Amino acid sequence: MSFIRRFSLVVAGALLAISGRAEPQSNLGANEKPPELDAAKTIAEYTSPQWQLIWADEFENEGKPNPGKWVYEYGNVRNKEAQFYTRERLANARVTNGELIITAIKEPWQGSAYTSASITTQGHFSFTYGKVEIRAKIPAGRGVWPALWTLGANKQNSKWPACGEIDMMEYVGFDPELLHFTVHTAAYNHLLKTQKGTHLQVAKPWDTFHRYGLLWTHDRLIWFFDGQPVFSFSNSGNGVEEWPFDAPQYLLMNLAIGGSWGGARGIDETIFPAEFKIDYVRVWQMPKMN
Repeated sequence: MSFIRRFSLVVAGALLAISGRAEPQSNLGANEKPPELDAAKTIAEYTSPQWQLIWADEFENEGKPNPGKWVYEYGNVRNKEAQFYTRERLANARVTNGELIITAIKEPWQGSAYTSASITTQGHFSFTYGKVEIRAKIPAGRGVWPALWTLGANKQNSKWPACGEIDMMEYVGFDPELLHFTVHTAAYNHLLKTQKGTHLQVAKPWDTFHRYGLLWTHDRLIWFFDGQPVFSFSNSGNGVEEWPFDAPQYLLMNLAIGGSWGGARGIDETIFPAEFKIDYVRVWQMPKMN
């Protein structure tokens, strides 16, 4: 029996609020089945010794995230979320004991009831094709909304969703044993109710660190959970509206609170401070991949 069947995957689309995310909705018809993956072949490709590391952060230096690698989103950014994203504030984003810890705190801050952090590689690092793996431990609790994702580096010109977005992992605390893996393009997005993705049922996913991976080639995206493939999205050849992923993307990691999806069932005020821990971020490419 395949990994996909063992974990009872359900293909779903996640309705986004502008620039990302809202409640998932299935894109499958009544008689359709989730696409199967050749797990053995895909794992062999993912674990090939030919991958060459091109960028990484192991979070070895104490203090603020490395300013040569990361920048901060600032303010009330998207999705009617309840938190204010701060900039260069250790209480919300700090590196300690080999981990980046993004912390959401219940506190009044510039008109918001919570603070948190969102860090990105925008302007510092972007890439086209390759393999990405992030080892992270998500927080638990109703109202949390952590995410590991990418956006097109041409976002200022192409705008969302034309720039493309890849959600390597999203989690909403009110659905405590589901992890979400999704993709967003001009053709597949919440405005059209056509978003593509999968959710995976995992017992207590917040209880330990897990590895969230992505394999990106010119013809497909494949998402991985703890080294196992869980979903794929193929290049149809119908142009950038369906496949904007022949251009650079940059990385984002954030912990949102509430909002259009994360707050759909309220916020548990007893869960704070909530911590999203990241052990490492690594990006590889094959020789001559670009």
